[in-house]
Amino acid sequence: MSQAESEVGSISAVEELLAIEEIKRVFAARLRCMDTKQWHVYPTLHTADVVSETWGGLPTDKQPKTGDTSNQVVGIDKLTAAIRNMLDGDIPLTTAHHAHTPEIVLTSPTTATGIWAMEDMLWWNDGEKELHLHGYGHYHEEYRKEDGRWLISYRTLTRLRVDQDPGFFRFMKAL
Repeated sequence: MSQAESEVGSISAVEELLAIEEIKRVFAARLRCMDTKQWHVYPTLHTADVVSETWGGLPTDKQPKTGDTSNQVVGIDKLTAAIRNMLDGDIPLTTAHHAHTPEIVLTSPTTATGIWAMEDMLWWNDGEKELHLHGYGHYHEEYRKEDGRWLISYRTLTRLRVDQDPGFFRFMKAL
């Protein structure tokens, strides 16, 4: 038995199910806050040292960087600013993010991992026509319980397919 299995075994099945449900709610709130542009709530769903590597589908010159590392944002303030600038910047996007079939595993009483099937739809208007992006893939996340609350501490996105209008990202500035 591994150390993580031993530590998780120290909580009851009910406590484990409650933790998984709390994680589901935090994840759902994150998607809702992005779509409804609730930027005052978004940072409260993440740890201060959150790492996000979900930008790989963007053109290289638009991706945020941490040091010399593209496709990465570290820290809640930088993450909130990057996602806000992308979805609610000079040209706001209408978005709909959906996640399904979570695979959540507690790795200790205060840490967990999760994989979520995802689908996202984004639209913006260039003044002449509406452009769209429709993506499919998986979020891979890590969670940490801090001060009695489950929070998102790491996220990456793997895409299986993206359907988008040519030039979809031309509206964006570098993040």
